[in-house]
Order: sequence, then C-alpha cells, then structure tokens
Amino acid sequence: MDVKIVATNRKAKFEYFILDTFEAGITLRGSEIKSIRAGQISLSEAYISIDNNEAWLLNAHVAPYNQANRFNHDPLRPRKLLLHRSEIRRLWADIRQKGVTIVPLRVYLKGGLAKVEIAMAKGKKLYDKRADMAKRDAAREIERELHR
Repeated sequence: MDVKIVATNRKAKFEYFILDTFEAGITLRGSEIKSIRAGQISLSEAYISIDNNEAWLLNAHVAPYNQANRFNHDPLRPRKLLLHRSEIRRLWADIRQKGVTIVPLRVYLKGGLAKVEIAMAKGKKLYDKRADMAKRDAAREIERELHR
C-alpha cells in the first residue's frame, strides 16, 4: 500500500529510547485532513494522553486550511486516536511505570487515510544523548574518510 509521510517528530528518537510502536488512526474534520494532505502539521510539541480508555493526540498543530474560511478548525484541538481496546489497555499499563511515556513519531497517509505512528518510549539521560551524538559524529568521520 502506498504510504506518504507527512510529518515526523525528529526530536523523539534523540530524546527517548523507543520501546514499542503502534499505528493509530486519527479522527479529523474536513479542513484538518485537507491541511494534513498539504503537509501543514507539526508534531514537535505533541504528546499522547490516555483518559477513560481513549487515547488522545494533544498539542499537535494542524495549520488552518485557507479555503475553509469560517468553517476552519482549532489548530491545537485534541484529536482522538483510533486504537483497539487491548492496545489502549497495554499502553495504559506500560505508562504507569516510571519514566515511560507515549510520543507520536510520524504522521502519514496510508490508503487515503491519515495515520499516526506512536511509540512507548523511555526518556534518555544526558549521558545517553551525548553517547548517541558521539556515535553519529564517528560514523560521519568514517564516511568522510571513505569518500576521499
């Protein structure tokens, strides 16, 4: 099936260890899906919350769609995520552990529908981030030397 990546959360893999990933649908209004298809979504401040056995995408900014005029949506409104009940229960059980959270990784279009890839993640310490940066720099240096 054809997948078009619309937005990615680039900071997520730097800030967190990714433990497990899930694919979830998003409930959207008409002007929101048009804006997402145009690539007007930001996940940089977004996070996932679970309330009353429902998962919600919070703080994801979907820019207003220009042609929607007065029927436009609120850019930061909470959006319900469509997951199976068993997946929500599993997520809820895992986030009650200390240091585990749920973060959105990317938003993409799959078969004409907007989907979000979410991940159970554990926060990295500062020394973990430094180790990742050192590995990346070393790999970059090796690549440079190989191309000479």
